[in-house]
Amino acid sequence: MAAKIRKGDRVQVLTGKDKGRQGEVIKVMPTEGRALVQGINLVKRHQKPQGMGRPGGIQEKEAGIDLSNLALLDPKSGKPTRVGFKLLEDGKKVRVAKASGEVLDA
Repeated sequence: MAAKIRKGDRVQVLTGKDKGRQGEVIKVMPTEGRALVQGINLVKRHQKPQGMGRPGGIQEKEAGIDLSNLALLDPKSGKPTRVGFKLLEDGKKVRVAKASGEVLDA
């Protein structure tokens, strides 16, 4: 099955503490049904120093957010939309924004 949300997509959070915020998908974990979104669902982690390269301290990083709490942004209007699939004439399957009908895959 093709994924509705992929790495690099612009999404909006539908519910939770970051409701309404938008960001770019960094990583998708389909087996867990979660995704990492840049600047969304930040958590603090205590880090021990790792030699000269990484200093210790409290680091902020993104935690996974459930895919059901994310909506893809329509490239035409910039508003959240559902995702459908469509077969092109050459037989290629592409993702389509339901709101505008725009093809999402380049």
